[in-house]
Amino acid sequence: MSEEDKFSLEEGTILLRFARDNIEFFLKNNRRIPIPDQIKNKFKEKYGAFVTLNRYNDIGNPLRGCIGYIEPTYSLYDVIHKISISSAIEDPRFPSVSLEEMDNIVIELSILTPPKLLEVSDTKEYLDKIVIGRDGLIAEKGMRRGLLLPQVPVDHERNWDVETFLSHTCSKAWLDSNAWKERSTKIYSFQAILFEEEKPWGNVVRKYLK
Repeated sequence: MSEEDKFSLEEGTILLRFARDNIEFFLKNNRRIPIPDQIKNKFKEKYGAFVTLNRYNDIGNPLRGCIGYIEPTYSLYDVIHKISISSAIEDPRFPSVSLEEMDNIVIELSILTPPKLLEVSDTKEYLDKIVIGRDGLIAEKGMRRGLLLPQVPVDHERNWDVETFLSHTCSKAWLDSNAWKERSTKIYSFQAILFEEEKPWGNVVRKYLK
């Protein structure tokens, strides 16, 4: 079974409901919700993951928070328990989400495959190795590291090509936008299994980007 086939729509729905319940419980009680044994037993395998909060029906600039772990260091249930709250109150780009706002926010969950270093003899080879809509990217140079999820270049009618995606990933790492052309810059790719609410508290759908 491939990584992308590991999670069913039912499982994605359970995880997204858990993320939303956790956020709303925290905003009401200032503490995270206790993790049900069913979720602990079912989702104990280690994965990297991101939780993204978007404003519902906001086409122009919907992002309201996005936090995650790249590496598969923790159990998936533990990761979601942590990052769902972090996406709501710790994203430094935004003020904390209020409980009232949650009625106008849709949640997206990205479960990540382990990052793989793209090995090339010429940096132009990145343009053929990376597939828009399939791959997320990490740019790394020295202590600087930046990540963009696979959905970023295609969401909200961006329609980026590979070179644009590479440039934005480098900028996310606080590097020059052309740093991907330098041999000292490492580029990693990964994939994501994506689930998203159709509307706040609405049905959960699995997103396919290819």
